[in-house]
Amino acid sequence: MSVNSITTKALEQGKGVLRLAPNWVPRSFCVPGRRIKLHPDDYYAMGGERGGIDERWFASTTPADNGPLTFENEGLSFIVFEDNGKVEKVRLLDAVAELKGELIGERLWKEHERWPMYSKFFDNKGALPHHVHHRDKHAALTGQLGKPEAYYFPPQANNYGGDFPYTFFGLNPGTTKEQVRECLANFEKGDNKITNLASAQRLAVGTGWDVPPGVLHAPGSMCTYEPQKASDVFAMYQSLTGDQIVPKELLWKDTPVDKMGDLDHLIAVLDWDLNVDPNFAQNRFMAPKPVRPVKETEAEGYIENWICYKSTSFSAKELTVLPGKTVTIKDNACYGFITMQGHGKLGEWYIETPALIRYGQLTNDEFFVTEAAAKEGVTIANCSATDPIVLLKHFGPDNPDLLVE
Repeated sequence: MSVNSITTKALEQGKGVLRLAPNWVPRSFCVPGRRIKLHPDDYYAMGGERGGIDERWFASTTPADNGPLTFENEGLSFIVFEDNGKVEKVRLLDAVAELKGELIGERLWKEHERWPMYSKFFDNKGALPHHVHHRDKHAALTGQLGKPEAYYFPPQANNYGGDFPYTFFGLNPGTTKEQVRECLANFEKGDNKITNLASAQRLAVGTGWDVPPGVLHAPGSMCTYEPQKASDVFAMYQSLTGDQIVPKELLWKDTPVDKMGDLDHLIAVLDWDLNVDPNFAQNRFMAPKPVRPVKETEAEGYIENWICYKSTSFSAKELTVLPGKTVTIKDNACYGFITMQGHGKLGEWYIETPALIRYGQLTNDEFFVTEAAAKEGVTIANCSATDPIVLLKHFGPDNPDLLVE
């Protein structure tokens, strides 16, 4: 059956709300934090040599870049059409290419000709190495796009904080390029001590951070919801995290061939002014911001907050539908969402928050809402008398409902 046929059937079935299959991604340099509801036996289901599964990607048309062992379609989300026990799937990537503005809206299609963001959970027991995502001009040297990203630490996924719930951001004001260059030159000598040049922020559940491209960051060990631009470009600038050596190949990842070994190129990748910004925390921290006054929305049965709102490349909201309430929520842009808590009815779908997921199992917790359905309004009924429904909603660039700070 063709992409168009399956997607059309799925659109009709969900009346513009598409069901997505869980999308698991391993990282060889990480140890899973085991907070993303995957069955305990399945964290290494993709093979020990691949590393543990510590990420789940949402609404992704971006392939994971995990080296030569990367599986086919790794990182790509699939639309699910299920009828009378028969399951058919199609890649969201192909569905967008086929149906264009019918899925993502004419505005996004005309500007990007793709779905230009995705979100994920990353769930690590320890901290990640201090690393950078390239800006567009440097990513373009290897045929890629730069990657801004943002973090939010959902309470439902953080029953514990992991080994190091602190994130190093940027570099201390006054740090020199020569100091960073020396750290990079020492990459293969054990601990290159680059985080000696940075300060760590303690992470707080229910808050987030904005991370523009070109900014060094060593994400801490909280389970993180991470909207980002549709790219998997990065380079690791720290050689040792905890007791784990970072392979030198990751220092030079996404470096063009003619710049291999050129430490000055690695320095140029950094947005220096942002890295040494003395007001970094003030400028990049994100506390939740109500979409409308809380008293007004509570009276209507829900609470909705912007949780990622400092980037023009994406945005995100947290929607809470109160127990026993039915609400209709309108947005002026398409979005994907993941259900964090509760169960009920959303449009044509029964949505639920699974307690445990086997690798390869389908769920009813992740969906994609077309622009037409979002504008018409999605009706959500919370059939519980005690448990709220909580959704995290990820949007593409230049959300017309958001005034970026």
